[in-house]
Amino acid sequence: MLNATFSGRANRSQHSFVVNQLGEEIVSGTYASGTLLPGDVELAERFGVSRTVLREAMKTLTAKGMIIPKARIGTRVTERANWNLFDADVLVWHIEAGVDATFLKHLTDMRFAIEPFAARLAASRASKKEIELLYSYADKMSSADSDESFALADLEFHLALHGASGNPFMLSVGNLIEAALVTSFKMSSPYGEPGRHVATANRHRMIVEAIERGDGEAASVAMERVIHEGFDRIMKKLG
Repeated sequence: MLNATFSGRANRSQHSFVVNQLGEEIVSGTYASGTLLPGDVELAERFGVSRTVLREAMKTLTAKGMIIPKARIGTRVTERANWNLFDADVLVWHIEAGVDATFLKHLTDMRFAIEPFAARLAASRASKKEIELLYSYADKMSSADSDESFALADLEFHLALHGASGNPFMLSVGNLIEAALVTSFKMSSPYGEPGRHVATANRHRMIVEAIERGDGEAASVAMERVIHEGFDRIMKKLG
């Protein structure tokens, strides 16, 4: 039984290694969309794993929409439009490969589609405790002493707001794209610019104040402004 347990752990570790290595190479373009991956024998030898481990890794990448195996043809890398960007691994691989303006624009588009309405819902559904939590995260943004601490407080604020909407789907979306959000927030962090730092934290407080008043329209507009300003800061940094 002990041997079987260790063997199972080893297989899971090997499986994760193969999935991550191939996933990173696909996202980075080492294996471009439309191309065939090397054959199973070659990949198994390269990674030093059994054919069983390799097959399971391929099943995982197929489930993420990144590859499609075809009998007598091979395993082909799919078009990027087929990839599941709500998959945490796929998002992390994109971030590790280096996010660009297009990726961040698409993320911002999705935030505009979700977060202003989440703020509007929170204005009619948030509890006193949830409102106090939102204020605490806005305060953490104000007192942040690095880009990292600002980005973390920013992330905590937005995830808490998703939760305060009272809609579990919105909270799930936030959790799914957490890695992308924190990368975006780190890039848009105003830390090091005292005036902008204070203003950004205050913009977030304005969202909470509108929620506390029960003013859904004001909360929605304030959220849109936060998203706009954050994206503008990112674009200026990217040049």
